Amino acid sequence: KMKFNEKVYKLCKKIPKGKVSTYKLVAEALNTKAYRAVGQALNKNHYAPIVPCHRIIASNGHLHGFASGLKNKKLLLEKEGIKIKNSKVLDFEKVLFRF
Repeated sequence: KMKFNEKVYKLCKKIPKGKVSTYKLVAEALNTKAYRAVGQALNKNHYAPIVPCHRIIASNGHLHGFASGLKNKKLLLEKEGIKIKNSKVLDFEKVLFRF
């Protein structure tokens, strides 16, 4: 049986470059409302960049929590073509990946 964290990582690996998803969408794909647990799993992600946890953002389009800092998260996303202004992803709906 796959552990919760492993399920979170498996889902994150499906998010293509240039797309983002949210803690809520990941949790919903796992049939749970444990959004915070998703965040905690990503915080313990030892498989970056294979598991691209930087592509998970808050449901309001804002960058949120990243083990190596939001500045790094912003740089990683921008490198993949995501535009960010004031810690918020521009064209959020266009770059949103749904499972």
